[in-house]
Amino acid sequence: MNKCLKIAIVQSSIIWHKAEQNLINYSEKINSISETVDVVVLPEMFSTGFTMKPVEVAEEINGDTVIWMQNTASKQGFAICGSIVIKEEGKYYNRFVFVFPSGEIQYYNKRHLFSLAGEEKVYTAGKQKVIINYKGWKICPQVCYDLRFPVFSRNTTNYDLLLYVANWPKPRILAWDSLLKARSIENMCYTVGVNRVGKDENGYEFTGHSAVYNCLGKQISISKYENEFIEVVEVTKNHISEVRNKFNFLNDKDEFKLLL
Repeated sequence: MNKCLKIAIVQSSIIWHKAEQNLINYSEKINSISETVDVVVLPEMFSTGFTMKPVEVAEEINGDTVIWMQNTASKQGFAICGSIVIKEEGKYYNRFVFVFPSGEIQYYNKRHLFSLAGEEKVYTAGKQKVIINYKGWKICPQVCYDLRFPVFSRNTTNYDLLLYVANWPKPRILAWDSLLKARSIENMCYTVGVNRVGKDENGYEFTGHSAVYNCLGKQISISKYENEFIEVVEVTKNHISEVRNKFNFLNDKDEFKLLL
């Protein structure tokens, strides 16, 4: 078990529907990381941008983007994750893919589809909450709009790390900042949020604000907000233990069964 986990958050612009070029850009960014890390986190739909035209960009789970993720993880010796557009049995998913250094894949399909953009009309919602076990850390993956629904992410399994990837636009960025902090406080966990920057094909502007918060809601990353950047942030099991032992609020949580 790793008592510490080094997380590289990659805040980047995304070229619309150009997966090959985006992967080249990510490779260059990742190769610039000079220190040893355990996991690299990319934004939502990192190879295409947030698109309502999955038929134009969707890949199989063994497609080029996942193969790139596997090759990168194997070569670099870390895990890599982010969401991509996946087609499976005639359905399209906004799928969070987590690739281990071994090449093993675990995934979570976005549960809450963004109805304001009609996401539910072209994608299929996930039916399962997922916990990923990596180096002794329990990680709960979530995607963008999931951030607005705290019941689904409620820490009923004592996970250590809540991980959001997003294409969250500028007009609602205050909500992004506030909700990431809130999820840390209420779940007494580290929360990582990785958002994109730049403009998409529809003219929507994205201003990043990628950040890492500790179990008390304190931002421990040094976010550069609207710029492309990579930051490595170390999280520790000691902090989680100290906070939960001193403030045992999770022991008083409401018991409920989530109907999916």
